[in-house]
Amino acid sequence: MTSTRRAADQADLELRLAQLGALLLDAGLSVTDVRDRLHEIRDAVSPGANFSVSVLPSMVLASDNASGTARVVTADGAELTFRQAAQASRLARSVHEGAVPIDQIAARAEAIRSDGRAHPLIGSIIGSALISVGLAILFRCPWWAICTTLVVGALVGLLLWALDQIPGSAAVAPFIAALTSTMLVGAFAHELGLGPVPLFAVCAPIAVLVPGAMITNALLELTATDIVTGSARLAYGLIILGFMTAGIAAGAALTGLRIDPESAALVGEAASVTGAAGGWGALPPLWMSWAGVVILAVGIGAAFGSAARLTALNMAVMTATYGVLVLFTVPFGSVLATGITAGALFVVARSMETLTSTVPATVSFQPAFLLLVPGTVGLVAMASLDTTTLAVAPAMFASICIGTKIGAILSSAPRFLRRRHDESVASHPS
Repeated sequence: MTSTRRAADQADLELRLAQLGALLLDAGLSVTDVRDRLHEIRDAVSPGANFSVSVLPSMVLASDNASGTARVVTADGAELTFRQAAQASRLARSVHEGAVPIDQIAARAEAIRSDGRAHPLIGSIIGSALISVGLAILFRCPWWAICTTLVVGALVGLLLWALDQIPGSAAVAPFIAALTSTMLVGAFAHELGLGPVPLFAVCAPIAVLVPGAMITNALLELTATDIVTGSARLAYGLIILGFMTAGIAAGAALTGLRIDPESAALVGEAASVTGAAGGWGALPPLWMSWAGVVILAVGIGAAFGSAARLTALNMAVMTATYGVLVLFTVPFGSVLATGITAGALFVVARSMETLTSTVPATVSFQPAFLLLVPGTVGLVAMASLDTTTLAVAPAMFASICIGTKIGAILSSAPRFLRRRHDESVASHPS
């Protein structure tokens, strides 16, 4: 009877952890992070449990090591807002600490999924507009381009919301949005005879679509030997970038748009951009780049559904990230500076997660990580067809991945040493 009861309890634990894992997948965690977190919870709530967890991009499998039976839970596939992602991470931590019983996971997960944004259309329009104008200011586009990206970004947000209401439109949304955005910017530049257009006047309005987090997760999974999932994510992210690039190319061909080769393509290059024009053709002062970072943080919060406190936190973290990135770009160059910043940011995000459960790493890390624009670098490289930028893009990806992995090792070292110490004390009691 005791053996039967134990087996039933383990079966229930397998199912509940698989349900929690599916929620964490929808929250944007990589399969590596989800698997590691579920194993930590298993060891904490049921030491000696004889089952293992496998994670794929859209499902979680909990397999009994003795019988081979598996319980499979499929993720909904609907991305959670940042606020919901924060709730999901807090739920995982609460389960790990024993504050939330295992049998409440399903109900808590359902409550989190149903707690979506009240006004998704407004969030999409405002978020896309602010992300667009924030990037335009950050990369020191002229004032006419900043104003244009504000309007075009808002229209792209409206378009993306409308496409989201049509089943099956997600596959073509990157192309349609990029085509529409580029045609609007190109037509405006042509009518006013503005000549070559700054690169981020074209890329900024569609930056909300860049799969930077997806590609980054793919690289992290590949380095963690999750080859299948990492390859699948990387391939899909590159396809999205390809569709966006095709939309930009088509829009440029239809309107005769030309990219200014002297415009900034990387964050560290913005300080070197110069311009002699005045009025609407003048460049914003360099100090306004900091304002661009703040506007970008607010836009990300609106577009991805952050709560007010999370948005304030993201503003602080992104401003600090930008400062570190600018500081290290001068002595080390953009590639190495990006890797150093990514590693430092990951350590800070994990530290905040350890200190308080209200600031999960997925929420504090991802928005600031978007400032490193791993996806935008690839989009810029393909859109500009500049050989230098094309060569830099893979190096940037590698630098970000290596920096993040080093940050992960450093942030997990104290926990690993503490666990080894506890095991040593338990096996050699005084």
